[in-house]
Amino acid sequence: MKAQSIESIRNLTEDELRQQQLDLNDQLFRLKFQLKMGQTESLKKIRGLRRDVARIKTIQRQRQLEATGRHFGHGSLKAAPAAEAEAASGAVATRSAARPAAAKKAVVKKTAVKKTAATTRKK
Repeated sequence: MKAQSIESIRNLTEDELRQQQLDLNDQLFRLKFQLKMGQTESLKKIRGLRRDVARIKTIQRQRQLEATGRHFGHGSLKAAPAAEAEAASGAVATRSAARPAAAKKAVVKKTAVKKTAATTRKK
């Protein structure tokens, strides 16, 4: 199958997108299987199929975000206006504020495990 343009994928309905993704995943599985069996060396086809699947998933995610009122921008997700207003007023606690303490605990645990493993090896 020839690689599709993003415009032609955008024109598909949700059902057509799901069906297209299933077909591409099936083709990808078959090509990978043939590659492992030594029957083909179609790395370019595999790469193209993976990119087409990624394009379809991107379009599906964009539509999902649009349906929830969020926008899919160039490299960043912009929150819906209501969520921005809540965040500006301080009414909503962000996850990033709580994350550093949890991350520190995880790092301390990992280093403690490494130290105990190192001390048991020396004996």
